[in-house]
Amino acid sequence: MSAFSVETPVGTARVHVQQDDLERGLLVLGHGAGGGVQARDLAAAAGSALANGMGVALVEQPYRVAGRRSPPPAPRLDTAWTAVIASLRDRGLPLVVGGRSSGARVACRTAAATGAAGVLCLAFPLRPPGGRASRLDELENVAVPVLVVQGSRDPFGIPPAGGLRTVVEVTGDHSLSSDPAAVGAAVGDWLARLLAT
Repeated sequence: MSAFSVETPVGTARVHVQQDDLERGLLVLGHGAGGGVQARDLAAAAGSALANGMGVALVEQPYRVAGRRSPPPAPRLDTAWTAVIASLRDRGLPLVVGGRSSGARVACRTAAATGAAGVLCLAFPLRPPGGRASRLDELENVAVPVLVVQGSRDPFGIPPAGGLRTVVEVTGDHSLSSDPAAVGAAVGDWLARLLAT
């Protein structure tokens, strides 16, 4: 794995690339709000992408690179993400974007702007505990195929399937750490179908 920095309008992001010489496409994944790119579900998704002949880029948002745990407001996350995606576009590969939790939300909000061919959402936080408004509109506004892999006991809820959106429930909670093999299998199956179209 190699890593490089990308200067964005809101700070320096770091990109960790795995086997970027593969030509079927590139899966670009972002981390959750308080976590990093080492999360087990991200690793499972990356492994499935590699098995499907894709390269993988794991993106650390500038706030994490700077050592902060709390994320900035959504517009700053989206700005950093789109700048990183623009730096990866010159590879000429079809891009599938996504991430876990907060990273999945960023990928959904910016899917059109980044020209994504698909969006992978790991543990999409549909509704914060406490009954605040649903974030389903972020999923509904994506105009390309979407896979949501959600823990069956996720306290943030489980989005409905529909339209271009496939939802796969696996054993576990929001961490998706109980059954990484099931996460990887769901991602691998979806990527194989996406790349075949």
